[in-house]
Amino acid sequence: MNVNDQFTGGDIIIDDLAGDDAAATPAPQVARAARLPQMMRRIPVTLTLEVGSARISLQELMDIGPSSVVPLDVLAGEPLVIKVNGTAIGRAEVVVAGEQYGLKVIDLEGLNLDLIAP
Repeated sequence: MNVNDQFTGGDIIIDDLAGDDAAATPAPQVARAARLPQMMRRIPVTLTLEVGSARISLQELMDIGPSSVVPLDVLAGEPLVIKVNGTAIGRAEVVVAGEQYGLKVIDLEGLNLDLIAP
């Protein structure tokens, strides 16, 4: 993975965020989503898992090439930030889902739908 690559879930439909387990034990976030008007539940959003960032000088940027390693501001093993439309909503860890990467939610710090509107 390139330093500049972003791991995105593409267009995520809010209905798809609740798995089969969520129906058995509704979480507060699912209850809030259920209060959304039906037409709003189909609005696509972009879900991103942010690995970290690095503040570097232009000279350091110019020196980056193949095999370069740029240390990020996140320690190995720390939870990563989940963002919806660029707004942080919680933390997760990376998992393998079939032949793709996925994310396993650790916590949602406040899925406030008013904050994630574009």
